[in-house]
Amino acid sequence: MTKEQIKEKEQQLLELTGTFCAQKLNQEYFELCEKLIKKMGRKREVPFKRGKLEIWAAAVVYAIGSINFLGDKSFEPYLHTREIHNYFGTKASTVSAKARMIKDMFDLWYHNPEFSTGHMQQSNPFNNLVMVDDLIVPIESLPEHMQQMVHQARAEGKDIAFTTEYEED
Repeated sequence: MTKEQIKEKEQQLLELTGTFCAQKLNQEYFELCEKLIKKMGRKREVPFKRGKLEIWAAAVVYAIGSINFLGDKSFEPYLHTREIHNYFGTKASTVSAKARMIKDMFDLWYHNPEFSTGHMQQSNPFNNLVMVDDLIVPIESLPEHMQQMVHQARAEGKDIAFTTEYEED
C-alpha cells in the first residue's frame, strides 16, 4: 500500500470519527481521536492498512472512551458502548479486540497525559504527589518554594523529583 493510499484511509478514518464525535460526543473527544489516528498513521506498520475502517473508527473511539470513563454515567459526556457499535455497524467483540490492540500499542491507561480529557487530567490522584528520596509524598508536605517548583515543572509538561543531600561525618 502506498503512502498516498494510507493517507487516504487515514483521512476517511478521521471523517468517520469526526462525524461520530460531532453527533454523539464533543470537540475534545474529536481532538483526542484525531491525535490517536494520526499517531497510528505514523507507525512503521500502519494498523488500519487492513480491515474495515468502520471497525477501526469504532475501536479508536472505544479506546479513547475507555481510558476516560466514557461509559460511566457520572462522567460527561456519557455514552454506552452499544451506541458506538450501533453507529458504526460493528460487533462488540471485534471492536473490543482492536481497541485492546490500540491501547497496548500506545500504552494507553487511565490518566494518560497525552490522551486524557481535561477533566481526567485535573482529577488525576497523582497530581498532588511527588517523589522525594524515592518515596511518594504529598506536595503539600513540601516547603512552599518546592511546591512552586513542582507546579512550574508540570505546567511545562515535565515532572520533577527531589533528593535530599546528607552530610557525612
